[in-house]
Amino acid sequence: MRRTTDRPTVITDAAVSQSDQLRSRQRRYVIMMSIRGGCLVVGAVLVTAEAPLLWLWLPLCAIGMILVPWLAVLLANDRPPKDRHRLIGRSYRRIDDGTPAVTAVPAQAPPPGAVIDVDP
Repeated sequence: MRRTTDRPTVITDAAVSQSDQLRSRQRRYVIMMSIRGGCLVVGAVLVTAEAPLLWLWLPLCAIGMILVPWLAVLLANDRPPKDRHRLIGRSYRRIDDGTPAVTAVPAQAPPPGAVIDVDP
């Protein structure tokens, strides 16, 4: 099998390992859920302390407690995007090297009315 490029493969072009991806996603999830817990604690402190502008702070804490877990789950299940330079080498784009394209239709069609014999 012939290589498509003459460039050597460099180890820095390797993808991040699955265990490293999982560890970073777990870390991001724990941080986001800690923010949710912080919103819960801040909301409880604000209610017991009868803070000024309570009508503003409680909805913000509630939004944090509702929206952050949803985002944490979505981001924890998402993998990192593929790098663009990795996609180029895998025939995702067509390179025009000047050779004529191969077509499925023959260059010269049979004349009209011609019968093509097929052995059964």
